[in-house]
Amino acid sequence: MASTVLQFDDVSVVRDGNTILDSVSWTVASDERWAILGPNGAGKTTMLQLAAAAMHPTKGTVEVLQERLGKVDVFELRPMIGFASTAMARRIPANETVKDAVLTAAYSVTGRWNEEYEGIDDRRAKRVLEEWGLEALADRRFGNLSDGEQKRVQIARAVMTDPELLLLDEPAASLDLGAREELVGLLGGYASSPSSPAIVMVTHHVEEIPRGFTHALLLREGRIVAEGPFAEALTSDTLSDAFGIPIELTEADGRYAARAASA
Repeated sequence: MASTVLQFDDVSVVRDGNTILDSVSWTVASDERWAILGPNGAGKTTMLQLAAAAMHPTKGTVEVLQERLGKVDVFELRPMIGFASTAMARRIPANETVKDAVLTAAYSVTGRWNEEYEGIDDRRAKRVLEEWGLEALADRRFGNLSDGEQKRVQIARAVMTDPELLLLDEPAASLDLGAREELVGLLGGYASSPSSPAIVMVTHHVEEIPRGFTHALLLREGRIVAEGPFAEALTSDTLSDAFGIPIELTEADGRYAARAASA
């Protein structure tokens, strides 16, 4: 039976007098895979920061893995959350090997030093590298990888600890078509597995939503435009409302495409 992994109740975030999120209520279950979409400045990354227990709301309550922010030790909570983002990638030393970039997630550190890892950690890292198509790159330096390879390392690191919640901040951003499709395909396989955790992914493009994802949350100016299963929340009308221009959405074989609607 699915459990609740995220619960936002009337959440607002205000910074320097600017309202970034405005009265957001949202629930994510353990068997759901969500895509968050919206224009720049809509509040997408702030949603992930709250879900990652990396910040607190100005108003309202956030429960992550059934623990309320403000009443839980976030340092105990965060190891149960996998988070892949460009900001995390910047913390990985350029000379770190791919294997160590993934393995060090077991201690929630970046940059291997004098830690001693158990055999179970080594076996887990090897399996994760294989699952994300990185086994041939295990001894390569992180800084020498292509953008697509670095993105896969970020995700492999995020799932290394077998998290209960996986957060992805624009995982396919900046990738060329081939690298994007390779990554989206891998994410689709992972999302489709019933053993995978709840997933929340921020993206600017519906073309980057993998198969296996189930729900969409659309934001505009910090407020929810639509949320729920794709059939209800991801439509031409809801995208048009979120982005402020007429948009035509099409779907084929579980993948989406969007373009400005013809006049």
